[in-house]
Amino acid sequence: MDFTTVGIRRGIRTRRAALALAGAVGIAGAAVLVVLPDGEHRAPYRAGHPAPGASPGSPGEVPSPGARGLGDPLAPLDGNGGYTVRRYTLDFDWRAPRTPFAATTTVRATATQALSRFDLDFAGNTLHAVTVDGAPAKAVRDGDELVVTPAKPIARGGAFTVRVAYTADPTQRRHRDDAIQDYGWVPTADGTLLSLQPDGARMVFPADDHPSVRAPFTFRITTPPGLTAVANGRLVGHVRQPDGRIRWTYDSEEPVAAQLVQMAVGRFSVVDGEGPRGLPVRDVVPEDLVADTEAYRALTPGHLAWLEQRLGPYPFRRYGVLVGDTDLPVALETQSLSVVPSADLSGDQVGAERNLVHELAHHWTGDSVAIRRWSDLWLSEGHARFYELLYSDTHGGIDLEGMMRAAYEQHDQWRHDDGAPAEPTASTLFRQMRYDGSALVLYALREKVGEDTFDRIERSWVTTYQGRAAGTADFVRLASRVGGEDLTHFLTPWLYGPHTPPMPGHPDWQVDPVED
Repeated sequence: MDFTTVGIRRGIRTRRAALALAGAVGIAGAAVLVVLPDGEHRAPYRAGHPAPGASPGSPGEVPSPGARGLGDPLAPLDGNGGYTVRRYTLDFDWRAPRTPFAATTTVRATATQALSRFDLDFAGNTLHAVTVDGAPAKAVRDGDELVVTPAKPIARGGAFTVRVAYTADPTQRRHRDDAIQDYGWVPTADGTLLSLQPDGARMVFPADDHPSVRAPFTFRITTPPGLTAVANGRLVGHVRQPDGRIRWTYDSEEPVAAQLVQMAVGRFSVVDGEGPRGLPVRDVVPEDLVADTEAYRALTPGHLAWLEQRLGPYPFRRYGVLVGDTDLPVALETQSLSVVPSADLSGDQVGAERNLVHELAHHWTGDSVAIRRWSDLWLSEGHARFYELLYSDTHGGIDLEGMMRAAYEQHDQWRHDDGAPAEPTASTLFRQMRYDGSALVLYALREKVGEDTFDRIERSWVTTYQGRAAGTADFVRLASRVGGEDLTHFLTPWLYGPHTPPMPGHPDWQVDPVED
């Protein structure tokens, strides 16, 4: 997700807005218990993400409830304990803009302990039925938690299938009194798209909703004729139903974090292209905006090649841009199909490329290398901002050193207002510090170790942790190993604490005094 500096010194142009972590909204109620037929027979996806501790439970193991959350200090109830999701299947019978529709989410999982009950993150929407392995289950709403008690306990290491039938509400959104404003379902003139960061997925489908947790998805979306449905990954089916409606089936191809899921319906043109080494590039564009956005969308293959020179091969099987012709305050790196507001593709080229490179860079840092917990967000947004600025600097756009000097001057103020780069609070998570302030940490590291060593650190970071979650301590250890020196004492004051350290190589740079 991108955020362009507001009010930064030296008249630097701004175009984008910040995202802030939203608090949970509680909705209580009980599930209606009915048996649903079990028709899911697809073979498990080999995600390379085995369930920790998943082995057959001993006969004497006493079942107990799975943890209600993963215990992230900034969002303790995000995610769930006791199981690992192996695949989600979303069945959506989409009808019309802003119109509720029938939905079923099937969650195939493996128990990592003997389970007496478990939770899913699920907010809003009218709940109809929950089954576990085809048998009715007790389900109770408790805030954003859907607490499921199966008819009989699940053994540790046991595979199980949960089905949740509900009425999806595509008007459901949450509001922040900051730049993100509304997020969740995003209505368009003829359909919808999704903007789920940070905790909006639970308004769309029941999930294990934490940025460190990923699973593959199957999307089955039925639409009226004349509309197109798109989602993360590859189109594997496009079938006209007996009533004339169209069923679109997509496979995500790779595990996806819930916040990075994309599903859109509308009058779209799908524009196919090609990136480095034949990489499929698929843009999804409202029909009346294809020509108006073509010039900037056509830059994507060059952006891919430039980032691959620095970070290694693009880590997924395809890429593309979903053009959002709606009131969308931010771009978002939804995996393999970044959503970018149409307004960002109709202005000046410098601004457009900054947005496009930022969201693409996230596919290495944030999507492929996921953050371990929310306080590690600087690794995702700081890297995306750094490469956005570096690209612009080397392609006739903004001046990287000037941007970094301006950020340095305000760094103590941002530390005071929003917390140091690696120690945000829940309410300051998506603020200026996680963008320009975190890019400044990477700039300082480059000034400290030199460009060649920095480039080796960066490439090693994304190749070492590709397909995994990693955190701040992992980055410091890796940088020290690749850099050939212990960088702990250098990086710690940059990442934590109230004061900004001196910038290597720039003894004349000064930090402005903090104002309350």
